[in-house]
Amino acid sequence: MHPINILTSHAVPLDRPNVDTDQIIPKQFLKRIERTGYGDFLFYDWRRIQEGPNAGQPHPDFVLNKHHHKDAKILITGKNFGCGSSREHAAWALTDFGFLAVIAPSFADIFFSNAGKNGMILVRLSETDVKTLIDRTTENPKHKITIHLEAQTITDDQGFSADFDIDPFRKYCLLNGLDDIGLTLRHESELDAFESKHNAEFWLKPRPTAA
Repeated sequence: MHPINILTSHAVPLDRPNVDTDQIIPKQFLKRIERTGYGDFLFYDWRRIQEGPNAGQPHPDFVLNKHHHKDAKILITGKNFGCGSSREHAAWALTDFGFLAVIAPSFADIFFSNAGKNGMILVRLSETDVKTLIDRTTENPKHKITIHLEAQTITDDQGFSADFDIDPFRKYCLLNGLDDIGLTLRHESELDAFESKHNAEFWLKPRPTAA
């Protein structure tokens, strides 16, 4: 994971509530053994035409396919984002596509945990504030939003300003780019010392011979 503090980007407005993990990354793509490459399948059923002679082609009406939202790092969406099954692949798909933050009124608990462990900032705002940002981004695709993690603020280039809450431990991990492995490796020297002591005590001693 890379450390993240201040993120300024235009955003993608996905004005839909209850977006579940099967919509984020459909189940047929869960057979992959890598943790990368899932961005190609993000919102697959919405991004692609499903029937007819153009089946499989990008759907021109879906917001992620609009050229002016290319390279956006922030997704703004409706309440209860990430509901459904607990697949971590949903977070992998979002980060692999390029999203570093999601703004919504609420998130499903397991998705909220998975996303944080994969380096994403999840910002909970009121439905009114979320609607304001969605409307501004829809009207002006160049609309810029800034998320300041350390200060726990979100602002835009039109005077919007709001605070958001975040768990202190999650904040620490995001600011320092620490996932579960990174957290463990902070204690690498102690772990090495324990392993050496353990080996000396239990593996390197001569074993008693049979009588």
